[in-house]
This record gives sequence, structure tokens and C-alpha cells, in this order.
Amino acid sequence: MGAVDTVKTNKENPLPADAKKLLHSIASKWSDVADPNALQVIRLKGAMTNEVYQIKWPTRAGEMSRKVLVRIYGEGVDVFFNREDEIRTFECMSKHGQGPRLLGRFANGRIEEFIRARTLSAADLRDPDISALIAAKLKEFHELDMPGPKNVKLWDRLRDWLSTAKRLSPPEEAEAFCLNALGEEISELERKLSSNQRMGFCHNDLQYGNIMIDEETRSITIIDYEYASYNPVAFDIANHFCEMAADYHTDTPHILDYDKYPGLEERQRFLRTYLSSSGHQPSDSEVEKLVRDVEKYTLASHLFWGLWGIISELVNEIDFDYLEYGRQRFKQYWLMKPELLGSS
Repeated sequence: MGAVDTVKTNKENPLPADAKKLLHSIASKWSDVADPNALQVIRLKGAMTNEVYQIKWPTRAGEMSRKVLVRIYGEGVDVFFNREDEIRTFECMSKHGQGPRLLGRFANGRIEEFIRARTLSAADLRDPDISALIAAKLKEFHELDMPGPKNVKLWDRLRDWLSTAKRLSPPEEAEAFCLNALGEEISELERKLSSNQRMGFCHNDLQYGNIMIDEETRSITIIDYEYASYNPVAFDIANHFCEMAADYHTDTPHILDYDKYPGLEERQRFLRTYLSSSGHQPSDSEVEKLVRDVEKYTLASHLFWGLWGIISELVNEIDFDYLEYGRQRFKQYWLMKPELLGSS
């Protein structure tokens, strides 16, 4: 899960030496920066995988500061994805004009272009106008032609994460989360959900902190591609709908409220916009099929982030109750499975 754009000034400079050296090199090339060493470091709150900082330099004119983003990779999170794959995706997305440019890399992080747009809030996801913009942008994202194999990654990733969770978890925790039963659950979902699916390049973590809007142009930018891969598009959309239950900027950011999950009319509206955004007018039956597919893939989303929560609790030091978050996702899985798959 990515960073969200609420800021807190950090008076100490927490950046590693190689990052500082790279920042100095970048700022030295900008003629309007008076002093490349006079940087201000601002911690962006809400990150759950990395530490993210906004870096600012005053300019000679004093009107607008130069800014970049520094991302320091979280300890242990390489169990979730291949960092080199993510960097390749990031660079390819940049070439497609889809996100920030990569300005430099250092040992345990990177420097990115700072996008002059605002990160969405939890409430923005429910705004019909913004939601329509997200739907259209997501369709464009899914249709990107990315390098590498175009195989579904979801099921293998779930099995890999389950194996990691079993290996790292204390026995009582593994029992409490029914980890020994989840292999069959993953196989059942794969059997029941895999036929006749729309495929695309998916973000796989479309929470509000990974979506930005330019208030002037009303253009949407999707950022942070750590989990991105080819998958059924219904899984990506299901993930997005599930994220509407979350608000990572409360005193209890790990608590989910499924009363906020979008109702049928809201889901239909999003999916109709999604399907029609490339010029094709979908039939009612086409919309309804995607509605059904997305609902079933919410089950895969709950397992995905439930396992992520268990593993994160054991490998990540960021202040977030990962275990409780994972527990809630598993609870929702077992609650909704009979209704969505017709089995207990």
C-alpha cells in the first residue's frame, strides 16, 4: 500500500548519505536553486510499505520551491514483490506518460519527480465526478501494453504469500487465522473465478493514497506500482471497491467500515463508465456480468490483503496494526463467501 499526502515536517534529516548525494546532484543542475544543500525534508504520513519524503529547495525568485519525492524502501517488504520488476514497471509507466519520472536510484530507495497534484482522500472515492474520472483512467491503465509475460499473477502470488505467512507465523497465530485451510480456498477461488475473464495490466492496490488529481485539468494520475501485474481486471476493480471501507487518516487507520462499501447502483455506475470510456457503449448484460465478476473477486482481495497483513506485522516496522487489519479482511472473506460463491 502506498503513501498518502498528509505532511508532517521532520526536523532531523533522516535521509541516507547516498540519497543526500544524489539530491545534491539533481538540485545542482537546476539554475533557479540558490543552494543545493538548503533542502527541507518533509515526511509524508500514511505510508504502509515505504517511508516517503517530500524534498523542497527554495528558488532564487522565491516564488515556488523545487520539489522531488524520496522513497525509502521498507525493511522486509521484498517478500511481497520483486523490486527490480517494480522499477522496470515504474520506468515503463513513465515512458507511457502515466506517472512521475524516475530521477535517480540509491541503495535502498529512489527519487521521483514530484507531481503537482493532490492525493485523494477517502471521501473523494465516493464523489461521483471523481469516481467517473478514476473509472476512465483505470480502463486506460488496464489497456497499457507492458513488457514481459502477460500471465495472471494473482493465484501464484496468493500461494507464495500463504507459504510465507505459514513459515513466519507462530503456531497459535497460524491456527487463529486458519492458514492451513487457505490453500484449498485459493484453489477453489481459482477454479470458480478464472473462466472467461477480461485481462489487463492491473495496479492491484488502488487505494485513495495511490490516486492523484490535478485540480486545474481534472486529470487523474495513478502512482505506486509495487504490486502491479497482469491480472483479471475484475480483481483490480474489486480491490478499489474494498478500499472504500478504509480511511488511513484516522486515529485507527487499520479499522475498516464495510457500511461504506459502494452500493449496487454506485458499482453499476462506475463499471458502465469504465466500459464506455474507450468509446464502446456496453450493453446492460455486459455491465451486469462485470458487476458479478467484481463482487466475486472481492473474496480474492480479502485473502490477498489478509495475508499481506499477517506478513507485514512480522516484517514491517511502520506504526500500523497490520494484524488487526488482516483479521478484518479474513473475517469479511468468510462472511461473504457463502453469499458470493454459494458455499460455506
